Parts: sequence; C-alpha cells; structure tokens
Amino acid sequence: MNDIWQALFSTEGILLGTLVPFLFVLTVVVFVHEMGHYLVGRACGIGVQAFSIGFGPELVGFNDRRGTRWKLCAIPLGGYVKFAGDMNVTSSPVGDDAGPELSEAERRVAFHTQPVWKRAATVFAGPLFNFLLTIAVFAVMFSIHGRYVAEPMVATVNAGSPAEEAGIMPGDRFVSVNGEKVETFADVQRLVSGRAGDALTFVMLRDGREVSLTATPQPMEQEDALGNKIKVAVIGVVNNQELGQPRLITYTPVEALSAAVTETGHIIERTGQFMKRFAFGREDKCQLGGPVKIAGMSAQAAKLGFDWLVQLVALLSVGIGILNLLPIPPLDGGHLLFYAMEVVLRRPVTERTMEAVYKVGMFVVLGFMGFVFWNDLFGC
Repeated sequence: MNDIWQALFSTEGILLGTLVPFLFVLTVVVFVHEMGHYLVGRACGIGVQAFSIGFGPELVGFNDRRGTRWKLCAIPLGGYVKFAGDMNVTSSPVGDDAGPELSEAERRVAFHTQPVWKRAATVFAGPLFNFLLTIAVFAVMFSIHGRYVAEPMVATVNAGSPAEEAGIMPGDRFVSVNGEKVETFADVQRLVSGRAGDALTFVMLRDGREVSLTATPQPMEQEDALGNKIKVAVIGVVNNQELGQPRLITYTPVEALSAAVTETGHIIERTGQFMKRFAFGREDKCQLGGPVKIAGMSAQAAKLGFDWLVQLVALLSVGIGILNLLPIPPLDGGHLLFYAMEVVLRRPVTERTMEAVYKVGMFVVLGFMGFVFWNDLFGC
C-alpha cells in the first residue's frame, strides 16, 4: 500500500509529479487562448454563451451576470468559447432559415451577424493572446534573472566538422550568418540550429578583416535540459570562457519587454522554419509530440523548478498560437481564411462549401493528432 501511495502522490509519482504539472501547463495555455477570444468578442459586442476549459461532461461551473456559463469539463485537452448564435463548427447558424428564428436583440449580439472585421479580430485574438503570454513570461524572466551572453568567438574547431572544411579557424569572430548580423554566440546557435543540410554563408572577422565562408550544418543528436533527445544542426565550433567572456545582462522593465518581443519573434521564426522543412521531409518526425510528450516535459520541468515550468508554458503557448493560425479548418486560421475570402468575394462563402471544407480540415487535424499520438506511444 505504501508503494502505491508513493507512486501516486509523491512528487516523483504520477499524480503530483506528472499529472498536476501537465494540467497546469495545458490549462494556462488553453485559458489564455480562449480568454483572448472571449475578451475581444465581448469588446466587439458579441454575446458569449459558454466559456469552457476542457471538453465532454461538465465537472463544475457557474453562470455570470451576463448569462455566460463558465465551466470546467472532464477532458482537459483543449477548450472553447461558444458565442451567441454560434451553432456549429463553421460558426454560422444551422440551415438557411436559422437566422430569422433569432429575435432582433439576439441578432445584434450573434457572432455570425457581425461585420467581418469583428469576427476576424475575435478569432485572431486567441493566437495573439498566446503570443502575448509568451512575451509576458519572457519579460518577467529577463527582468528577474537577466540573461547570460557570450561573445561570438571561435575557440576550437572540431576535426572533420563543416566549420573545418569551410576554413573557419580558432580566434575567428562571427559577424553574420546568411546576412543576419550576430552579437552573441547564442545568435549563431539560433541561426544554425534549424538549418541542417543548408549551405550557409558565414562572415568572420579575422585579423581585422572580414572573410566570407560557406559551411553546411550537420544534424547532431543532443539532450536538452528536460531530458528530450533532439536533433540540432551544428557546424562544429566551440566557444570558451576566455574568448567568449560570458557575462550577465540585466534589463529594466522596458528593456526586458523589448528583449521578450525579440525572443518571441525568434521562436516564431524558428517554428515556422521547422514546419516548412518538416512539410518537405527535411526534419525528424520524432521532433513532434503530443499530450504524452508534453506530460513528460511538464514532469521534468517541475523537477527543475517552477521557473522551468513557466518557461515551458511560454514555449507551448507560442507553439499553440502558431498551430492555430494554420489555414486549416476548424483551426482559427481556417476561419480567418474564410473571412479573407469573404472580403475578396464581397459575400460570405456558402454554407455548403464551408461544411465540405471543414470535413476535409477535420480529417487533416485528426490525422495530425493521430500522428503525434503514434509518435508519443510507439513511433519514437
């Protein structure tokens, strides 16, 4: 009995060690995403019938003074906001005669009767709030802890590495990578890590003059701080304390916010780069994971401390934001695609067309979910 209790309720157990951190990470990300939809929708004068964290049977809930049902449901893998008049996945009334059944007061606050810009703003707000959450987390982290940086210097070149083949030498200083200027060694790592197999141009400062060299990063398996096996591209150079001169940069609140925006932009850029390369079969499928992998990462982050758990929230939040902007129904990006078509065509897309596209989109989304679940359980 004691062994069972330890397995379930100790900080190393399933409940406190894995399930609680996982639910914390996922609930925060989902809540912020749905709160974006809710707040902007309310600001646009759209009525809200329900705000749900999770799907399936309701566990607990209450009605606010506006009549919105706030609830927590049994399946904690997402959430939703149900707007007034929003009766199906296409965010439109069911059937051509559903509109007239609404009273005039109901029509004024119904989602589908709003101008296209209000509908688009409400839908876009979900991913936007995910990005804002990431920025907020990084801003707080930078304000509290600052950030360690090192000069972009080459201390050692590994034998047989792409850097050695390109002619990079110890003592060189990175000036730019593929036209992007670098200021720290972390900048070099960021610009190289997702470009395995791509020929990159490196401008190096050597003996007071700039030298342009070309190297092709190669993938290398590494273990990150959360224990994940990841593949990153490297060129085979090493920095050290003598040449890198590592130092701690501290930030004022305004500087921390600016640095957080920049860092979030870098993450969005790298994620978009990864997705493009993945679509063309140039990335390892095991880099993608689903709930099981997220649960494992949450458990590892919790062991390292609350700061790590919050950083995982930030990284997952920006990933969820990007994923939801993909132009695939029923994701937010699919809605935005239809609204863009409505602006171009000067009329809404027909209900029949929307439903047909949504069926295809749902198949794609379910297929992707099945793929990451397979990766979690069997594929990797």
